[in-house]
Amino acid sequence: MSIYHTYKTLPRGISYESPTYKVDDVEFIYDLTYKDKNNDQVIEHSIFSKINETIRGANDFIVIDMFLLNNYVDGGQDFPNLSENLIEELVNHKRKNPDIEIVIITDKINTSYSSHTVEQHEWLEENNISVIYTDLNKLRDPNPIYSGIWRSFFQWFGQEGEGWLSNPLAEEAPNVTLRSYLKLLNIKANHRKVIATEDSAIITSANAHNASGFHSNIAFKVKGPIVNEIIQSEQAIANFSGNDKKFPQQAYEDKEEGRLSVQLLTEGKIQKHLIKEINGTKEKDTIWMAMFYLADTEVLEALKSAASRGVNINLILDPNQNAFGSEKMGLPNLPVAAELTELSNGKINIRWYNTGKEQFHSKFIFMEKGNENIIIGGSANFTERNLDNYNLETSLKITSTTNNEEVIEEVKRYFNKLWHNSNGTYTLDYEEYQEKLPLFKYVLYLTQKLFAFTTY
Repeated sequence: MSIYHTYKTLPRGISYESPTYKVDDVEFIYDLTYKDKNNDQVIEHSIFSKINETIRGANDFIVIDMFLLNNYVDGGQDFPNLSENLIEELVNHKRKNPDIEIVIITDKINTSYSSHTVEQHEWLEENNISVIYTDLNKLRDPNPIYSGIWRSFFQWFGQEGEGWLSNPLAEEAPNVTLRSYLKLLNIKANHRKVIATEDSAIITSANAHNASGFHSNIAFKVKGPIVNEIIQSEQAIANFSGNDKKFPQQAYEDKEEGRLSVQLLTEGKIQKHLIKEINGTKEKDTIWMAMFYLADTEVLEALKSAASRGVNINLILDPNQNAFGSEKMGLPNLPVAAELTELSNGKINIRWYNTGKEQFHSKFIFMEKGNENIIIGGSANFTERNLDNYNLETSLKITSTTNNEEVIEEVKRYFNKLWHNSNGTYTLDYEEYQEKLPLFKYVLYLTQKLFAFTTY
């Protein structure tokens, strides 16, 4: 059972790479929470404003795939009302445009795997907005030792019932059954964050989740025939989750002469292109990375190899100290950073994002190869769970053969601002957190990777 569900055939349409499309413009959007020169917190967020603007511009359909869509938080903490605002925007738009088709795809973690209902999701359905829960059982198992036992003995009992255990999502979330905890330990998800309409699409690292409301994130907005590819990638999830709803397709004129090339990548195809592009870097090229979790073995080896070729590598990583206000152990980024620094003989430069009780949740890479510039970014952390066809993920690959495209210049400014702390304290020196890496944490990290019993 363990072996089969680790290597079984993926559902149709999963792990997909689209054709490359030419476009004239890609919009780069980001959220930043940081400290100013007086050490006061500053919140510069615009991703969900752009998402709401995109919703208001839709006339025919809206498809949203969002990993976390709930307002559960721990008591005594105030967070932005991201989920309420998004859902209210959708309901109001549906009431103004009754004929518009709106579909929400999400992960069953919001219901603690069917242990309870979500009031916000019920409100959506009451307003004729479809909510589709991803059938995670159809996906491969990233935790094979445990999942083989769970599939053999426990899955048959379901998760529904009167909950009696505290919810792992937050104190204010409904209690859950023990069977929900048993399913949670399979540790897999539909981790995508996608918004698509007949006019445009946004691929982001941001969740519509109140407890994530202060996180720093990134997003890219695109138009043109690539939107059909994004819609089709979401259709695949609806299909294998047992929903027969057919998502609409728009007629687009495929441009031959757009200045930028864009390509949709999901699941394992993200890793394929990531490794290919890192391995294609040469001496004096530059790699920038902004990442919440970095732990994928193939990516780490590719970075070490690039450093040995004389590639300039600058990584901005989350120190993995906080999760929705609770303290974390610094895994995996602290041991990974130590490994990269030691094995590259200091040729890989690392700075930590200066987080408070929020996360540096951005997930993208930017490669400068002379006149060619490549961006790969979206929902995927660079870990085995996110890149090896376990979680569902969506990223965009954006390529420019010139250095003066607006999206390229904006991404350069983003990295330089964070790296050099322009007008704020965004990042900290590598040494700032490394004393927090005792031997037992490194051993724990290696053990978790060996047995795949981890969230990364």
